Amino acid sequence: MSHDHSSQNGNNSNSDEQRSNNQPTKSLRERMSQDLQLRGMAQRTHDGYLREVRKLAGHYHTPPDQLSEQQVADYLLYLINDCEFAPGSLRVAYSGLKFFYKYTEPRDWKVLTKLRIPKQKTLPDVLSIDEVHRLIAAVRQPRNRAYFWATYTLGLRMSEALSLQIGDIDAERMLVHVHRGKGAKDRFVTLPHSTLHVLRSYWKTHRNPTLLFPQIGRTKKEGPTTSRPMDPSTVQGCIKDVVSELGFTKQVSIHTLRHSIATHLFEAGVSLRWIQKFLGHKNLQTTLVYLHLTDPKEEDGRKTHDDIADAGTLFDNMFPPPGEPPIGPDNDPHRNRKPR
Repeated sequence: MSHDHSSQNGNNSNSDEQRSNNQPTKSLRERMSQDLQLRGMAQRTHDGYLREVRKLAGHYHTPPDQLSEQQVADYLLYLINDCEFAPGSLRVAYSGLKFFYKYTEPRDWKVLTKLRIPKQKTLPDVLSIDEVHRLIAAVRQPRNRAYFWATYTLGLRMSEALSLQIGDIDAERMLVHVHRGKGAKDRFVTLPHSTLHVLRSYWKTHRNPTLLFPQIGRTKKEGPTTSRPMDPSTVQGCIKDVVSELGFTKQVSIHTLRHSIATHLFEAGVSLRWIQKFLGHKNLQTTLVYLHLTDPKEEDGRKTHDDIADAGTLFDNMFPPPGEPPIGPDNDPHRNRKPR
């Protein structure tokens, strides 16, 4: 009996070992991706860190788990001296490598703790209210024009605006519930009347049950049913083309719209505390950058916000009445120009 029992245990042990050996080994990328997800990293951080480790491996043509501390140190020096990385770019690269060698392939390396990156002291470019209107007026695709207006007037980050859902809009209280913000923090922002009108008008062109800015796809027919928001490359490419067309010399990106609305509010007299909550800044020091861009005075934030967000004629005839097709190749007055 005891012999049979022992033999049975041995067989079970061998069986468990075989099952373990039959399981596919995860790649370094898969392991790091899971480590990033387990630590709640935002999607942009997740993708950025993976990209930096891939660039390190590509530089040496060697898997990153086979590199030495000196090689990693030499690579960082290469980024600083040869590539002349700006502090922000260097911080992303260093943080990505540090994460990999701390969690995915732990190493007790001094190079992971001794690098000091100087803080950037550059001020962001901002657009005037007139420049914002000129930029948005030059956007001919209804979805992109509505997206830029919402991003500007609500002071949103690119991903926050792309992720907007119908349930986030509180038309009765004139508030927008911003979910999935930086650091996974939620906040409420005031909703200007013009923005509510634009969002409603654009939504009627696709009537997606959840998303305000759904991905419409190549066939232009996915909008009503898709569960995916517009791709970031769509709006990034659009603003790049429009800025080039207008001949703006400032460094303009999607994020410039967020800087611009904050500056316009501050110039109109809204307090820094109100702007801090509006932007979702954890630390007031982050908001204080606008002190260097303009002069302060005090006034009511909600009314001023609504006044600044007056769309004027920007959206006249942009959205067709119910039953009529949205502007397209056959009825677009700019049909001979590249759509944006």
